[in-house]
Amino acid sequence: MKGLNKLGTVITKILEVFHWVGAALMLAATVCSVAAPDWVNRFVSFDGKDCCGAELNVYGFEVNAPVVDDKTDMVSFFLFGIGAVIILAVMAMVFRNLHLIFKKSENATPFQKDNVRLMRQIGIFSISVPVIGLIMSTIIRLVTGVETAEISIDMSGIFMGIIILCLTQFFAYGAKLEKDVDGLV
Repeated sequence: MKGLNKLGTVITKILEVFHWVGAALMLAATVCSVAAPDWVNRFVSFDGKDCCGAELNVYGFEVNAPVVDDKTDMVSFFLFGIGAVIILAVMAMVFRNLHLIFKKSENATPFQKDNVRLMRQIGIFSISVPVIGLIMSTIIRLVTGVETAEISIDMSGIFMGIIILCLTQFFAYGAKLEKDVDGLV
């Protein structure tokens, strides 16, 4: 069990770092879409007559930035970048909280008040990812047009968040029982 806990601690830290790096790189690309759009076009646009656009996707938030005259629509890219940075940062926080739960439970019981708080935050973050995607998709459609972003919501993220919030209630009850038992001893 101790080896599994150690593995979980390492993996969650690696995933947290990757998400923070992804958020930083997406922020840089978003800033570059305003400051140097021609430079960004070299990486995003595709050559060829059959190209329908640059398909951008992060955790279910999808945008099809249209390509006109071999140049990607930077407004769509910019708005996608804002949503992607927020979503990647929220997911980094999910993995941060998971890492902290593994660390706090290393030589102790998982039924701790801090773990309950961290799990509750994970549930809220899990629900917020598809909601952020929905809000950003709506904004992109309002600004750039109907064809650019598909308005949809990934229900699996919402269901996962609800399940985690339910589990949080069990952990809160377990923490309360453990406190009561410690008070008796």
